[in-house]
Amino acid sequence: MKKVLLLALAVTLSLSGLAVAQDTSPILFWSTETQPERAEATRAIIDQFTAETGIEVSLVLTDENILDSLMAANLAAGTLPDVMFHPVDFAATWFAEGILDNEAATAVINNLGAAQFSALNLVGDGADGYVAVPTDGWGQLLIYRADLFEAAGLEAPTDFESIRAAAEALNDPANNLFGIVLANDPGAVFTQQTFEHFALANGVSLTDDMGSVTLNTPEMVEAMRFFTELVTEYAPPGIIDVASSRATYFAGQAAMIVWSPFILDEMAGLRDNALPNCPECIDDPAYLARNSGFVPAFTGPNDETPAQYGQVSLMGISTSAPPEAQQFVEFWLSEGYLDWLAVSPEGKFPMRRGTPDNPTLYVEGWSTLETGVDQRAPLGDFYSEAVINAIAEGATGFDRWGFVQGQGELVGGVYQELPVPRLLSDMANGVLTAEEAAEEVQFEVEDIQASLAE
Repeated sequence: MKKVLLLALAVTLSLSGLAVAQDTSPILFWSTETQPERAEATRAIIDQFTAETGIEVSLVLTDENILDSLMAANLAAGTLPDVMFHPVDFAATWFAEGILDNEAATAVINNLGAAQFSALNLVGDGADGYVAVPTDGWGQLLIYRADLFEAAGLEAPTDFESIRAAAEALNDPANNLFGIVLANDPGAVFTQQTFEHFALANGVSLTDDMGSVTLNTPEMVEAMRFFTELVTEYAPPGIIDVASSRATYFAGQAAMIVWSPFILDEMAGLRDNALPNCPECIDDPAYLARNSGFVPAFTGPNDETPAQYGQVSLMGISTSAPPEAQQFVEFWLSEGYLDWLAVSPEGKFPMRRGTPDNPTLYVEGWSTLETGVDQRAPLGDFYSEAVINAIAEGATGFDRWGFVQGQGELVGGVYQELPVPRLLSDMANGVLTAEEAAEEVQFEVEDIQASLAE
């Protein structure tokens, strides 16, 4: 039964003559990195681990979109993988279901040095252990035209007040320059991610520690009102999505943008199908990279703690894994770590910043990794040490709605139904006030929560 089920679920790896090994190895590793070049890099790290330890690893590639259902099927069949590379979205639920071994994950983190890890707040509090080991991730960035800010004598946009002030001061639609560009597509996850960045900054939580939805609050009303003000008063008209927001900033038509770090290589002119085309970029394709500032985390008026939306990937160790699984994960986050980050440096920021002896080892190494598509170069060639350090500092405070409270399943429902982007659109169109929208989103998320309990 075990071999039949795994063969049914496995994705065959056939790069350069390589194939997924059968389930006869001490360690069975599931990875969601199915792209050929990433799968090949995974196999290379595995081969290095086996060469150094003599421990064999069987690799199974799994589609992230069906990962949860695959895990449920294997849990029922008693055929769990030993180690899983997976998004943080599943961590709380899998731990509650008895899939993840928090003692094993905690041992790995402590052995490697917990002080050097980022995003531990998303996987536990340390007192009761960590449910999985953070490996890499990315956080939303508020990016701004440092050259325009300096010319106008503006401070960096580090809170709601300075963001509003800069958007107002630099907004000049008559000359095709907008104060800010933000996603507002009511049917897009990117809009939810962008707004959540602002909501977290203002202290908005999806639920309290008991699991009760907490969205009809003054903090949520303020965040929704502020976000809508930016969209309607200082941003380009129409529906703005992930591609059009980037295109607006790249054309030199926006003074600020909120985007993921996947924009970093594109801003440097390393991707031909997404080249900056601002007037200054004609002679210097990397002009925006050299003349943009970055604010990873900022604050709202109702919370003095800077916050940043972060998406984190984890290494989970199952409750049925052999002791060698911990050794494999520790190797992945040490000897094999920079090789892993190198497959996509702009989107794989190290969640292990360094070692106890060299606390910035992996951050420094990450900045030297080549990125790009049509041209490749280290990010450190375009972004200053101060920028790299700011991104690294921001990663220490990644946050997300619901995960700290163990509400991963509810988060999944919210992201599937997307009530917040839809209600923000209603506000922008004058259909709802901020108070009415907050009340409605409270009702709709409570409804999602009730449906999940049925």
